[in-house]
Amino acid sequence: MTRIRIQIGEIEIYGAVNDSDVAKSVVSVLPINSSFNTWGDEIYFPIPIELDITDGQEVVLAGDIAYWPPGHALCIFYGQTPASSDGEIRAASEVYVIGNIQGDADVLKSVDKGAKISIELTAGR
Repeated sequence: MTRIRIQIGEIEIYGAVNDSDVAKSVVSVLPINSSFNTWGDEIYFPIPIELDITDGQEVVLAGDIAYWPPGHALCIFYGQTPASSDGEIRAASEVYVIGNIQGDADVLKSVDKGAKISIELTAGR
């Protein structure tokens, strides 16, 4: 597992990224500084990689960090999206989960929508 630090405005959280090839591709473009969009309780933003994923999933967990192929984007899920039903958290289409937030992802419910997001590697790799 690789540890990352995520800063969104005044909110600082940490995550762990797995050792999959997709995760390694994402880690290779860190650090990332970007504006972001939200879709329900999901943060997403473009990253400079394009990967074709054939074994993705649509239902995820709160705190999951995933790559979204159609948008060439990284997604952080912290609750339900407009596609969710019956209490599940559902992505717009298949994503590839590369890791998760360490701690309570609910803190992301208070992000300033005008803030920037930055993600970088941190100690404890």
